[in-house]
Amino acid sequence: MHLTRTATVRTAAAGAAAVLATVALTACGPDISAPAESSDPNVLQAPSEESPSGEITIWDREGDLFTVFENTIAAFNEKYPDITVNHVAVDIDAKLQNTLITGTDVPDGVFLDDARVSSFTDFLWDLSDVLEPYAADIAPQKLAVNTAADGIYGIPFDLDPGLLYYNEAALTAAGVDATQIETYDDLLDAARAYQEKVPSARPIHLEQAPFLAQLQLEMYANQLGTSLGDEAGELRLDSPEYERILTFLDTVNDEGLGTRAEYLSPTDIGELENGNQVFYPWAIWFSFAPQQLLPETSGDWRAMELPAWEAGGARSGAMGGSSFVLPKDGENSDLAWLFYEFLMFDEAGYSAVWGPNEVYPNGLNTSIPSYLPAADPASPLFGEVEALGGQDLWEVATSAGAEIPAAGPIPTWWGGAVDYLGNDLQRMLDGDLEPAEVISQSTEQIQTNLIDRQ
Repeated sequence: MHLTRTATVRTAAAGAAAVLATVALTACGPDISAPAESSDPNVLQAPSEESPSGEITIWDREGDLFTVFENTIAAFNEKYPDITVNHVAVDIDAKLQNTLITGTDVPDGVFLDDARVSSFTDFLWDLSDVLEPYAADIAPQKLAVNTAADGIYGIPFDLDPGLLYYNEAALTAAGVDATQIETYDDLLDAARAYQEKVPSARPIHLEQAPFLAQLQLEMYANQLGTSLGDEAGELRLDSPEYERILTFLDTVNDEGLGTRAEYLSPTDIGELENGNQVFYPWAIWFSFAPQQLLPETSGDWRAMELPAWEAGGARSGAMGGSSFVLPKDGENSDLAWLFYEFLMFDEAGYSAVWGPNEVYPNGLNTSIPSYLPAADPASPLFGEVEALGGQDLWEVATSAGAEIPAAGPIPTWWGGAVDYLGNDLQRMLDGDLEPAEVISQSTEQIQTNLIDRQ
């Protein structure tokens, strides 16, 4: 369900570990001395007034996060009493593009999938100056996905680390210790061992929806420090990293070790509940399933960092995510910046978002903050998850998040690539294509039909 808020997947010189070290050295908070203001009229500047006033219109999707953000407005107004927030639930995917093109009734701030930010940069403020005091303390992957050309066009919201969810009760009963899994080869061995004890099992989830399959593919690629597009937006699918990932998925399929189903479809849920599907490599937001959709096995599930592709490699990659963007035609986008600055970088704000609240009494546990001081493993914002056997998911997720490598910006053609790569991946699982054919065919189609036509 978190997918409806964040489902569509950062230029920073240091890796996540280096950034965490920086956070430790700046525990008292970022240096907020004002940078030199840019002369570029496309670069947003923060309000200079001591007590700014005005009215802002903020667009969010209808749903649980809308209510979470709505409930932060009172705390924001304690800090900025003269800013009125009009918070509106909107079908952003249907309405935003036309609104930006026509310039009519343009909102001051919008909640947007990371994968869509690059499509709208011509209409958005470059946020480089206002984000400068915080940039060193933002997860590198999130900073990179909001970077295009020489600007930063999104205020990072959530970090969605990939985790390996597993049915501990079912695996233990079969004599398989999931905690010994360190690499994807180990995962294959564990799946084989489980299937020997439970012949009906297809232990590992294989995603059947083309879009989600491509999103998961990018999670695996992020672990290996790559992505479909490089910093210049050039395609780099034809690589040893993607061949390795596709070969792994092909092996799972060919050996009958995978349950092929759409994410949390009735078939998927049924195979999770009956113990046939016991490994789910997915974003943190899968935690919704044992809490809401798996009553028979709720409490049996656990989460751990993803396996590494090789010993000592990264144990997580990002899968999906969202940010906030500020349209240039908004009347008071500079005031909207103050709202998002409060939500993401002020302790009172991010505690209201991820901490216990009216919607999530135990805290919002389907993502973690992308602002690293807020994602302190020692200072959890949400509590232990009963549906995961009382596990400390905060510690698992923040540790995994610290291992996510930096990546390249998401290119404007990423969504269109699903028609080729996402579909060809499914054809591979159908047995129609080999991994090398997926790479060669999708590379040619994406280059010819998407990139060369831009």
